[in-house]
Amino acid sequence: QVQLVESGGGLVQPGGSLRLSCAASGFIFSIYTMGWYRQTPGKQRELVASVTRSGSTNFADSVKGRFTISRDNARNTVYLQMNSLKPEDTAVYYCSKARWGRVDYWGQGTQVTVSS
Repeated sequence: QVQLVESGGGLVQPGGSLRLSCAASGFIFSIYTMGWYRQTPGKQRELVASVTRSGSTNFADSVKGRFTISRDNARNTVYLQMNSLKPEDTAVYYCSKARWGRVDYWGQGTQVTVSS
């Protein structure tokens, strides 16, 4: 069955960096768009970044220039490199798999807290 397992979250000071990883299994990783979403209490889950099978990327305006997304098809893993972190980046971050433009699987989420 499809599994998406995130890792790399934690507590970081403002201006710091974190790299999230999502290890995927149970499907042909290389042919699907993968993404990262985030959610804070009381708010809707929002797209942070996505990467298509061909490597095209898309980012939320709030993270452009600070975050990058990449994928390693040999390792079935998608990464989110987060630099210049701000307190407003604090959220639970979720890995996602998309099919026909819609997310069909989610990971369990990893907490990112940006605080001094």
